[in-house]
Amino acid sequence: QVQLVESGGGLVQPGGSLRLSCAASGSIFSFSSLGWYRQAPGKQRELVASITSGHSTNYADSVKGRFTISRDNAKKMVYLQMNSLKPEDTAVYYCNLHVARIDYWGQGTQVTVSS
Repeated sequence: QVQLVESGGGLVQPGGSLRLSCAASGSIFSFSSLGWYRQAPGKQRELVASITSGHSTNYADSVKGRFTISRDNAKKMVYLQMNSLKPEDTAVYYCNLHVARIDYWGQGTQVTVSS
């Protein structure tokens, strides 16, 4: 089993920044990709950013140029640096690990962008 725990969410003003962290534990021998998803009230969960084992990254158009995903294999951590935050970024953010046809999810962390 793999466990994922997000942290770093909170309340921030528009234009501000936050860095989300996801700590992974358990039997992780390899992975296909790591990602950050978000879900706002009344909306479907959407992919925000992903990174493969080869460090290729992909971002939703709405966050390109503002968000950066990164990982530290030694520490078993994945991060999402969020800059120039907008009210529409408000959502619960989830980290995801995909491997061997299985998706592992954290419990999520709330990000609220409001003045």
